[in-house]
Amino acid sequence: MKRAVRIIFATPLSVIGVILIGLVVGSAILADFITPFPSHRGTVVDFDNFNQPPDWTNIMGTDLVGRDLFTRIIYAYRISLILGIVVLLLAVPLGVTVGLMAGYLGPRVRFVLMRTTEVFLSIPPLVLAMSIMGVLEPTLINGMMAVTVMWWPWYSRLVHNLTLAEREEGYVLAAEVIGASRFHIMFVEILPNCFPAILTKMTLDLGFVILIASSLSFLGLGVQPPTPDLGSMVAEGARYLPDSWWLTVFPGLAILVAVFGFNLLGDAMREVLGTHQ
Repeated sequence: MKRAVRIIFATPLSVIGVILIGLVVGSAILADFITPFPSHRGTVVDFDNFNQPPDWTNIMGTDLVGRDLFTRIIYAYRISLILGIVVLLLAVPLGVTVGLMAGYLGPRVRFVLMRTTEVFLSIPPLVLAMSIMGVLEPTLINGMMAVTVMWWPWYSRLVHNLTLAEREEGYVLAAEVIGASRFHIMFVEILPNCFPAILTKMTLDLGFVILIASSLSFLGLGVQPPTPDLGSMVAEGARYLPDSWWLTVFPGLAILVAVFGFNLLGDAMREVLGTHQ
C-alpha cells in the first residue's frame, strides 16, 4: 500500500485522476444529500424556471421543463456508474473463463473459442450495441446486456495471451506433474497471475463503458427519460445550441470528467501493478 500511494502521488496526472474519480464516485453515492433539488431527477415540471441559464440557485442552469441540471447530472453519474460496474461484473468473468480455456485446453478448443471471439471483435463495438438495442426495448437492463455482449471478447483475448505465456512456467508444470486438475490449474494457479493486467484493464474500461452507454443514450437507444442520463441530456440540448449552451456543455463536461478520470486512474494502476498490457 505504501508503494502504491507513493507511485500514485509521485505523478501529478495520477493525482488528478484520483481526485476526479473521487468526486464522481462520491457525488454519485451522496447524491441525495448534496443535490439542491433531489426531486428533479424524476418527472418534476417547473415552467416558471424552464430553460434558465446558470445562476446562484441553479449553478448549471435548468432544462426545458425547469429541472435543475446540476441535480440531474449528479444522479446521471449514479446511473452511469451502476451500468459500468454491472457490465464489467458480467463481462469480465465470461471473458476471463473463455480466455483461460482457450489458452490452456489445447489447439482445438483454442480454435473454436478464439474464432468466436474474433467474430465479435470484428464488429465495431458501438455498431454491435446499436444492433442489439435496435431489437430490444431501450431500458437500463437491456443497455447493460448490449454493452456486456460487446465487451467480454476483449478480456477473452487478453487472458488468452496471458495464459499462453503462463502455461509454460514452472509452477504450472509442477501442478501438472502432481496431478492437479485442469480446473485447479486454470483458476487457482494461472488466474491469480493474470489479476494485475485484468484489474488495470477494468479500471481503464469503466470510463469507456460509460462513454459507450452515453453514446447509446445520445442515439435514443439507452436509458429513457425521465431517468437522468448524460447522453440523452447532451442529445436533448444539442437541438438548442448555441442559445441554450448549458444544456449540452455541462453534461458533455461531466462525461469528459468521468472518462478522463478513469483513464488517468488506469494509468496509475498500471504503474502500481507493474503491468504493460
